[in-house]
Amino acid sequence: MASKMLMGDMPELMENILNNLNKEFNSLYSCALVSRHWCKISIPILWQDPFSFDCRPLIISGYLSSLGKDEKFRLQTMLTAYNIGTQFPKPIFDYANFLKVLDLYLLKCKVEDWLIFQQYPNPSYNIVTFTIIKLLFKNFIESGATLQGLYLDFSVLDEIQPEIFSSLEQNMQFLSRLQGLSIRSICIDSNINIESLTTLLKILEKGTTELSALNIKVPEYYDPQLFHSLVCIINSQKQLEQFYMADTFGLSENFPSIFSALKSQKQSLREVGIMGCKFTEVFKVLTNFENLETLRIRNCEFSNNTELLKILEKNFYKIKTFEVVTNMEFDTLIIVQCIKKFGTLLQQLKLETIGGDIIEKSLLLKTIKSFCPNITYLYIRDIGLSAQFQELIGNLQKLQFFTLYNMVDVLDEITEEELRRQVIQFARILPSTLQYLDIMRSRLNLYIDILLNHCNAPLEKLIISHLDDEKNAKALIEFSIRKRTLNYVGVYDLNETFKKEMEGYVTLVRYENVVVDL
Repeated sequence: MASKMLMGDMPELMENILNNLNKEFNSLYSCALVSRHWCKISIPILWQDPFSFDCRPLIISGYLSSLGKDEKFRLQTMLTAYNIGTQFPKPIFDYANFLKVLDLYLLKCKVEDWLIFQQYPNPSYNIVTFTIIKLLFKNFIESGATLQGLYLDFSVLDEIQPEIFSSLEQNMQFLSRLQGLSIRSICIDSNINIESLTTLLKILEKGTTELSALNIKVPEYYDPQLFHSLVCIINSQKQLEQFYMADTFGLSENFPSIFSALKSQKQSLREVGIMGCKFTEVFKVLTNFENLETLRIRNCEFSNNTELLKILEKNFYKIKTFEVVTNMEFDTLIIVQCIKKFGTLLQQLKLETIGGDIIEKSLLLKTIKSFCPNITYLYIRDIGLSAQFQELIGNLQKLQFFTLYNMVDVLDEITEEELRRQVIQFARILPSTLQYLDIMRSRLNLYIDILLNHCNAPLEKLIISHLDDEKNAKALIEFSIRKRTLNYVGVYDLNETFKKEMEGYVTLVRYENVVVDL
């Protein structure tokens, strides 16, 4: 069978296999070198979302080689003025045609990296930088590519807009299959033309009706024309499933129309994320969504908690994922009421305070234990190893992913001997379903050896802050031999010496490569 795949006798099967490697740049690149047949399959996959890979800036050379003769001459003339002589030979593939995901900010970064590689001085926000971005963007549009994901950054678009808008209007296939749209970094100032921005949004409204995900970062100030265009985009969608909005400037009271527009998506919307909103009206709208399963709230303020509690009583009975992140103290009463409402359907829970504290921890822990036995993912911050907390963890018999962050009272209020006893008890009550444990930002890092020596959970991934002594390395090796489940240990401060020592037992990697977040 292997020989048949190499010879191309089973192209559909081979394409399915390689498509599963769409996030593995090195693996796909290696596959492209196996044979001509594998190369023809691998290259289009590699170039679907090339800007997300941490790859060499020469990727830009591949795109520039596909430009027309006049565009190449124009660019070479500009570069020659800086004593940069660059040739763009005819490419083997039409790389632009393969593009599925375009992030304008990452595109700008890659262009700047390419110019630095060419020894161009000061490429950041330079006329040459934006000329190249415009040439590439126009080439993407006119190549016949059809995007699935588009990340707009108006600080980039403002420098290249007129010609791009015209090209978009003439090549609407570029947006016709768009599923994910992110509108971010909308910094409105005197140098940016509101008319141009609304023109782009109108093009998106006309050409994009199949969005499943929409992410909006709110502008610095309220402009009726701009917000009307955003509302029109929402209303033009057939089945919007995910909606995220970030208001970092605290101006959300000026645009309830955006959330009102979401009522048109009440049957299809499954996931909502809100950051920085200051008004309870948002939650009145959310109660209209009949199939909402994921609710994420970050740094929101509520002026009337009584009103909010009344709203919560009306709906939210299908929520499976609930995330609350705040830079203030938790309003535990609100969180508790939410958790009670979600009940046994709740599967993923993240509670995090940044710079604050969780008040009435006992009430919170008791509520989770009593109402939510089916949690599979738990991320919780500033909780100690109290008997009540350990009782909760022992009760979560479906828990698979567990993150502990900054257990503030672990070392402050008890003796060393008592703490060791609690760590041993904690290790022993970890559920038999647990596959992932993140203690990188927890003081449990000081007791990795004790934790692993008494842990029976079949951990596949463990996230820690550092590994710099023989005692912990030995505990990891012994745990790996005893359980035979541990595949990866993610480390914030990766020690190459210990990485080599662990070879054959467990793979040490940078923590960001294996960390799991909601």
